[in-house]
Formats: sequence, structure tokens, C-alpha cells
Amino acid sequence: MQKIRPDMDIGNNIRALRKSAQMKQDDVVAQMQLLGIDITRSTYAKIESNIMNIKVSELCALKIIFNCEFADFFQNFQL
Repeated sequence: MQKIRPDMDIGNNIRALRKSAQMKQDDVVAQMQLLGIDITRSTYAKIESNIMNIKVSELCALKIIFNCEFADFFQNFQL
């Protein structure tokens, strides 16, 4: 099976939102798990590093956790 590579560099925006919220990766993962998202810190780190694609459910959870708009994840994105 061929792996899908991330085509948008939103990991940096996710990292910036996390740091702006003064949260550690472990804090975000704990909040995601409370929202029913089964994720490890290792997987979350891969999302921030653009090694792994983010799932829609994970993106929705992060929107709640960071109290932001979906557009915030795509700031400064260019094709």
C-alpha cells in the first residue's frame, strides 16, 4: 500500500496555536483523549512535524481545544 504524504504544511500552524495556548503536547493529547480522540503523544508530534496526515476528527478536536477557527490552521498556506 502506498503511503499518502501530507500535502499541506499545517503542522507548523498547529504547533503555533498550541504554543500560543501555552500548552505542552501532552496537555493537548490529554484534552483530545477527553474528547474521545484515541491519539498518542508520538502521533500528535508527527502531525505537528508534518510526518503524518491529520484526521478530520482530530482537527475538529483541536479547534475546540485551541478555541480557534478552522481558517487558523491554514494561515499562510500557499499552493
